[in-house]
Amino acid sequence: MERHPRAPLRADDTPRFEDIRDAAARLCGLAHLTPVLRSRSLDALAGCELHFKAEHLQRAGAFKFRGAANAVSGLDAARAARGVVTQSSGNHGAALALACRLHGIACTVVVPRGAPRIKREAIAREGARIVDCEVAQADRDAVTARVLAETGGELVHPYNDARVIAGQGTAALELLGQIGRRGDGRPPLDVVLAPLSGGGLMSGTAIAAHGLDPRIRALAAEPEGARDGHDSLAGGARIRGRPADTVCDGLRAELGPLPFDLLREHAVEVLLVSDAEAVAAMRLIWERLKTVVEPSAAVPLAAVLKHRARFAGQRVGIVLSGGNIDLDALPGLLALAR
Repeated sequence: MERHPRAPLRADDTPRFEDIRDAAARLCGLAHLTPVLRSRSLDALAGCELHFKAEHLQRAGAFKFRGAANAVSGLDAARAARGVVTQSSGNHGAALALACRLHGIACTVVVPRGAPRIKREAIAREGARIVDCEVAQADRDAVTARVLAETGGELVHPYNDARVIAGQGTAALELLGQIGRRGDGRPPLDVVLAPLSGGGLMSGTAIAAHGLDPRIRALAAEPEGARDGHDSLAGGARIRGRPADTVCDGLRAELGPLPFDLLREHAVEVLLVSDAEAVAAMRLIWERLKTVVEPSAAVPLAAVLKHRARFAGQRVGIVLSGGNIDLDALPGLLALAR
């Protein structure tokens, strides 16, 4: 059944461009208006004009706050009173915990063992209750279902939730507005890239870009060790239960069913990079932009550098998704790029 044009967005709806605009209005004054960063030396290295949306400077250190805050802000009093539950390796959990604290709502986060210390501590710092689970997606889902049954809480899934996708799409909408159309009538960007994991950010990015101008290409970037999104879209069926093996801890979730459908609808292509390429791109961002991002955030730049011919002479937008890196693990990470 088609949703009434102004009916509240539900978790299982199909998000539209109008929902992203609504989310942008809802988040005004709540989420940070993050800057767009430029580097002439990176432009020269990539052979194109790069515009970096600095979502690592977002509240809680990642774009995830946009989706979490949009979902929580739309809860009625009865659902809010029961509390909110999610599963997260870190960034979404911390963002949801912050959004819930700002609204006086109880929050429980199911966190896989082995999640980076900095992300686990961020969740706890915002006052959420942490419930441990194993790394496999099946165990994440099972423990989340158990907690929901025990608490009667509202599930705010990190990516398979229309409210979250609409909120994540505001980053690209904001980016495109900050750049503005070119004098010859062409769109602000020729292409926009975001990392791909569960698919919430990339889905929202594609909806926002194509809603503004269908000529903008929306591309995803994914680690080779967590390529279920690439293989799912290439094969036409969503892959389940494949273990992820990547240092990009924010990109280990498997592609969700709602994002899978949206990415197919928007014909999003996925570019793959190795962990070494991702860490090398992260190092470049640190060196040239003078800003700290995590490996997951550097995957799109790694894809541009790996496929220079595809982007030559174009205006390219990249969402720097997060900056929550475990500094204790940094020496081992940087060794991968040597």
